[in-house]
Amino acid sequence: MNDIPMMSALLKYNEEKNSLFCIPGHKGGKGFKRKVQKKNIQRLLLTSDLTEVEGLDNLHNPKGAIKEAEELLSQYYNSKRSYFMVNGSTSGNMAMIFSSLEEGDKILVERNCHKSIFNAIIMRKLNPIYLANQTDKEFNAPLGIDITNLKEIIEEHSDIKAIIVTYPNYYGVCCNLKYIVEICKESDIKVLVDAAHGAHFGAHPMLPENPLKIGVDMAVMSAHKTLPSLTQSAYLHVNDESLIERVDFYVSAFLSTSPSYMLMLSMDYARWYIKEEGNKSYEELFSRIESFKKELSNLNFLRVLDKKELINSNSTDIDESRIVINLKEGLSTCMVDEYLRKNKIQVEMIDASNLILIPSPFNSKEDFKRLYKALKNLDTRTVEGKQLKVIDVPIPKQLMMPFEAFKKPKQKVLLKDSIGKISAVNVCPYPPGVPIIVMGELIEGNTIEMIEYYVSNNVDVIGIKDGKIDIIKKDN
Repeated sequence: MNDIPMMSALLKYNEEKNSLFCIPGHKGGKGFKRKVQKKNIQRLLLTSDLTEVEGLDNLHNPKGAIKEAEELLSQYYNSKRSYFMVNGSTSGNMAMIFSSLEEGDKILVERNCHKSIFNAIIMRKLNPIYLANQTDKEFNAPLGIDITNLKEIIEEHSDIKAIIVTYPNYYGVCCNLKYIVEICKESDIKVLVDAAHGAHFGAHPMLPENPLKIGVDMAVMSAHKTLPSLTQSAYLHVNDESLIERVDFYVSAFLSTSPSYMLMLSMDYARWYIKEEGNKSYEELFSRIESFKKELSNLNFLRVLDKKELINSNSTDIDESRIVINLKEGLSTCMVDEYLRKNKIQVEMIDASNLILIPSPFNSKEDFKRLYKALKNLDTRTVEGKQLKVIDVPIPKQLMMPFEAFKKPKQKVLLKDSIGKISAVNVCPYPPGVPIIVMGELIEGNTIEMIEYYVSNNVDVIGIKDGKIDIIKKDN
């Protein structure tokens, strides 16, 4: 057995010297290999693993350097108050939801939201109404929520307290946030945004707008996903001043009492970077991406997700710094991903039809050249395989709230025996990553058919093990 297995695994990966088209945004430390105010950021990070000694302030009661850094963060993102989150966007989502809502409150939530939001719904004992996302049939990519459906639900339910939306989604697609804010404000509904993939928004005219400037009440951003910041670093922004005292409490409750100064330094540096150099850096990145896309247009087995094809009343913008490569039918994304890894290229994610790449300004021209060369030299006959269909999942009937289902006694049954029962688990195939059924919902025949379809195609279906599913056990 290896004495230090994590060190060995990381050394082995780093020795591959891959071109990183995945998070984090600093791309293997490249974003830190620079001097700011004559100080080497990379070297400073390594010596900054300190604690709350005199002069370094306290994240749970900031009065000095941390307070100043968070105020600068707030100024840049145009919020009333901003926070460093050292436990990632997951803790930001938890703090956002707990501070905005009370037990039993009714909320609107996108069906394909992050798992941390589902967890917060259970922990806060909320009553969710799920909003279906549209799917682009050409690219098999999820779009924004259906605005018409949203309006109908708001008219039907006068007691909705908040809506939680994702802006952008993993594919860079942005919902019609301006219109969502407009119609929700008319009904006094708080707008909470999981903007984990949007910390760079607003830094360049070609990027979508910063959600805080659109008028949302709160937004969470993962600094590490697109900015030069260490993994696990995130920002929470508040626009509703009436909530700040509650947010202060829940931020402290969901954060470690031993926060990393390395993370805080990287977040402060990332804010400085995007403010001072973001526009220029993204101008250079967009130039590299444009050249890359022109080269890709010569390859007939793929196409790139394009803003012109997707934009409608439900999805009004797209992050053009994100690259979604859609493969021709009959080609396996899994096999192409394996081929790219052998050619020292790391993508962020694959689904049934697409390769999702997340470049940042720290991806060099050489990275893009290596990627294009690999794709150009790909013999498509070696990656032929069955592509999964992306099925529009009808949202099942909710028979009890998720937190109620979570508390109930459970039992495992075969899938075929679960029809008419209440699910005690969230069932989520990955890809595409959207729940087929959520705990507390009725299991029907079409639900079983979809689950069996994914299982039979060797998709990892979270919530299903050995052909069995957890259901709510009937009271004796």
